[in-house]
Amino acid sequence: MKYSSQMVAKPYFIFALLLLAGEMLFGLVLGLQYINGDFLFPLIPFNVARMVHTNLLIVLILFAFMGAAYYLVPEESERELWSPKLAIITFWVFAVAGVITILGYLLVPYATLTEITYNHLFPTMGREFLEQPTIIKIGIVIVAISFVFNIAMTVLKGRKTVITVVLLTGLLGLAGLFLFAFYLPANLAEDKFFWWFVVHLWVEGVWELILGAILSFVLIKVTGVDREHIDKWLYLIIAMTLVSGIIGTGHHFFYIGTPDYWLWLGSIASAVEPLPFFLMVLYAFAMERQRRVFHENKIALTWAKGTAVIAFLGAGVWGFIHTLAPVNYYTHGTQLTAAHGHLAFFGAYIMIAFTIISYSMPIMRGRLKGNSLKAQKVERVSFWLMVIGMLGLTLALTVAGVWQIVLQRWPESGEALNFMSTQ
Repeated sequence: MKYSSQMVAKPYFIFALLLLAGEMLFGLVLGLQYINGDFLFPLIPFNVARMVHTNLLIVLILFAFMGAAYYLVPEESERELWSPKLAIITFWVFAVAGVITILGYLLVPYATLTEITYNHLFPTMGREFLEQPTIIKIGIVIVAISFVFNIAMTVLKGRKTVITVVLLTGLLGLAGLFLFAFYLPANLAEDKFFWWFVVHLWVEGVWELILGAILSFVLIKVTGVDREHIDKWLYLIIAMTLVSGIIGTGHHFFYIGTPDYWLWLGSIASAVEPLPFFLMVLYAFAMERQRRVFHENKIALTWAKGTAVIAFLGAGVWGFIHTLAPVNYYTHGTQLTAAHGHLAFFGAYIMIAFTIISYSMPIMRGRLKGNSLKAQKVERVSFWLMVIGMLGLTLALTVAGVWQIVLQRWPESGEALNFMSTQ
């Protein structure tokens, strides 16, 4: 390891993995509640389990991104992190706030939680993924500002590379777009319109820049390909991501009270959105073919290639399946949406977290060439178990979604089943 301040990434990665364990636990609870609606009721109702599941997902990804930035930026900038102490303080503030939020969901009825956190003074609660109390949201903003400031100061005072510039752009977008979480219009259509400015422009916009930067960093390290070659690929991918992703927000605006031109804008941009993910697949495998070194940490390269492939399938293919307006008319909000969401989040963001952790954690533990071959074999088994498991989950939800449409939404002559019969 070149810079001692890179060690601050370790607690971020460890905490992200702990949150992932909780994420999987509550995912299992939700699956069992679909089969038996009384499972753990009234201790953990379905809506509470789902809220915990989705919030853990967001927070673990943010911890992984922060750890990745704290690890790669010093190495790319060729200088120590601007303030390792600030990074550690940020970690504890964010970790404590996250734990308090999850415990609040589990131990306090949500209506009571809104009252005791004085949500009525500045209403922001009650929206999917943004259920956090206003005071916690303010804390998240403070954490984001301190984190981005620390990274920005390191980048500005050190060597500038395409990777750090793209990463910093993504992080600034992540912090800035979260401010829409504080805007809660009374009009429902307007509320949903701006709500997507956080959720969509995060996951289909600025987060993809962060993904591209982390992937490029790992590929440089494990393949030895010329930086200039990787930079050209990265520029092309992020340009297509931003152009298609920003306008592609429109595929969430179908049939919610917005003007009908969004049917065209959303559909056309959504047809382009899979292309950057397809380029990412070509990119990862091209870098492997052109590599100049054969790094002993082979499993990190496996995760990198897996990220590109599964992200293309989940975000690209499964996203495109139901984002054209005439199709989305029937599919919106069905289990097809859940199928796409699970595979896309896993492929794009959970797997890139595993990629950077698999590469950097052995180095931070003194194993510069990666873990032993035996340990890498164990990790490869876990790779395939998770990928096959997520593909199985996705296919099951896809079948359920298609059948849901056939029973409830496709027939228009009065023969359709009602919602509960379909369920």
